[in-house]
Amino acid sequence: MTDPNPLLVPSSLPFGAPDFGAVREEHFLPAFAEGMRLQREEMAAIGADASPPTFETTVAAMERSGRTLDRVQRTFAALTSAHTTPGLQDIETAMAPRLAAHADDILLDPALFRRLEALGGRVEQEEVTLTEEETRLLEHHRTTFVRAGARLDAAGQARVRVINEELSTLSTRFRQALLEMTQAGAVVAEDASLLDGLSEAEIRGAREEARTRGLEQGWRIPLTNTTRQPRLSSLRDRAFRRRLWTASAGRGQGGAAESGPGVDTRPLVRRIAELRVERARLLGYPSWAAYALEREMAASPEAALAMLTELVPAVRARTEAEQAQIVAEMRRDGLEGPVEPWDWEYYAERVRRERYAVDDRDVRPFLELERVLRDGVFFVMNRLFGISFRRRHDLPVYHPDVRVYDVVEADGRTLGLFYLDLFARDAKRGGAWMSTFVIQARLLEQAPVIVNVLNIPRPAEGEPTLLTLDEVTTLFHEMGHALHGLFSDVVHPTMAGTTVARDFVEFPSTFQEDWATEPEVLASYARHHETGAPIPPDLMERILAARAFNQGYETLEYLAAALLDLAWHMLEPGGVPDDVMAFEAETLARFGVDLPAVPPRYRSPFFSHIFAGGYSARYYAYLWSEVLAADAFAFVRERGGLTRENGDRLRGEVLSRGNSRNTMGSYRAFRGSDPGVDALLARRGLAPAPDGSAPARSAPTPEASPPAADAPGP
Repeated sequence: MTDPNPLLVPSSLPFGAPDFGAVREEHFLPAFAEGMRLQREEMAAIGADASPPTFETTVAAMERSGRTLDRVQRTFAALTSAHTTPGLQDIETAMAPRLAAHADDILLDPALFRRLEALGGRVEQEEVTLTEEETRLLEHHRTTFVRAGARLDAAGQARVRVINEELSTLSTRFRQALLEMTQAGAVVAEDASLLDGLSEAEIRGAREEARTRGLEQGWRIPLTNTTRQPRLSSLRDRAFRRRLWTASAGRGQGGAAESGPGVDTRPLVRRIAELRVERARLLGYPSWAAYALEREMAASPEAALAMLTELVPAVRARTEAEQAQIVAEMRRDGLEGPVEPWDWEYYAERVRRERYAVDDRDVRPFLELERVLRDGVFFVMNRLFGISFRRRHDLPVYHPDVRVYDVVEADGRTLGLFYLDLFARDAKRGGAWMSTFVIQARLLEQAPVIVNVLNIPRPAEGEPTLLTLDEVTTLFHEMGHALHGLFSDVVHPTMAGTTVARDFVEFPSTFQEDWATEPEVLASYARHHETGAPIPPDLMERILAARAFNQGYETLEYLAAALLDLAWHMLEPGGVPDDVMAFEAETLARFGVDLPAVPPRYRSPFFSHIFAGGYSARYYAYLWSEVLAADAFAFVRERGGLTRENGDRLRGEVLSRGNSRNTMGSYRAFRGSDPGVDALLARRGLAPAPDGSAPARSAPTPEASPPAADAPGP
């Protein structure tokens, strides 16, 4: 290269936003190399300092290090997750073990660890006085070094290095395999009659999807990355529903023709599990789950497991009662035999329509994307926090779909930048997530630059984008993560934004979900896309009432996935199974969540959260956080609901604090007490709300895929 590498200098764009217009693929490898070299030099200088360690010369110096590498990694992650190419994937494969080795070079550096330990000793002897944030940061770094193997002997450290490099390579391969399945996985209807039950717009969209894939005939329905598929609730042809479900459930197991390109991720699953067990044992933990949960709110896998298993009997009973209603509907159609997974959603939707007179096709015309954003999501953000979103068109983006907004405070000050990438495309992995391009840190004089990424199906040319209520809820959920990054107000980058415990990070996002179905908010955004007429009050009431229906199924599929995650990561050495799918079946049966018609939300071969993301042994976190979110929302309702006073309290005590103080301490400061479970039960429709109202939201919306960077990012 003869041109200057834009990744090697701070961006000149507002707030240091990535200059996607200048960055090219060939910039990344040399930028990674230079970024690692610079950070090695910075860390070596810290370790070589012979003076008594101070916070400034040790911890703050570490926080200032690696700025170039951080910039390269965040830009690269944005592209590989949301707009990847074969060239970027090759770079990702090459860099994964090198970055793992670079991290080990730092965390296993004895000189750095000695300075951290010495500084800790000086604090304990009261020779050095630190602020609350500084104290937490010092302890965070000391613990991180120990958990990386700083106290192991040379042989142990050498083995940890080998394991880390292999794990990074395997996780990258798993992530890329899922993208390959996302790009290719679909079911093609050879005749339009097979699509009976879909709307005309959906059928046109399926035909357009086929054309863009070069198919002269047929209608293509892409697979989403969860086990169940959205179209199962509408398709009347049972055999075609079975094809759709079978294609989905069979992904990652080899040659199922409609599941994708014959990818088999089961060997990756086994090897990742084996290496995690070995690494945990080397570091003195009985299992990977014990290692992973040590710094979470739950603290141990036993605590997480107890929470999940305690729910199983009631949830299973509720699900079996719902199944009886499904069976009755099937018998009305003359169908004998058991309920199959491809039957449940179709007949549940029929029950919902008949009991509540709510049809998804009646609701979607009132949920047009632009109005939902403007008069729903942004409306709530303005009422709660006084912020507004001002669209700008002068900044380069990585794809034409991406929007950029200034986030403006009530006093006119621009807080940071918010990017929004809404529509599904082949180069984007599945799901929805939030990531950070520039992390807030007063030490570095950095303001936040945040992105939310979703996978809303693109409508046919000229058609409006009409959403499902679940898609609306996902918009609110991801905005909750974005706020956590945007409102961060801490000194040090390691403490900023969403860098909190996994079982706390979903609290702010799950809390925001409930505004989507608050009557005041629905009245603002739920208007007919053609006439502008507000959604009829009786339809709104039926929507809210219907949210409590089918929650046994919704909760059981989540519990099954969370228990499966813990089972994989509570294994002992030598206990990793040869047969991935047999282990999955045995696990579901052991915990009593093995209803044949209710598969886990994610099956092992495409469980991206735990084998390619940051949620290994921590998928339970969505439920743990939901306890906080439901309790907090009930508290806000009691205090007047959608008010600046409530928003400012949440911002000041939780969203601005990051990890700069104990997370439960932040919750208590906001709420005034520990959380209770009553609001959670009401939220899911498993118990009446204290005020007798319908639940605002009755099931969790775990990200369909975790984020590339900081937070869940359904």
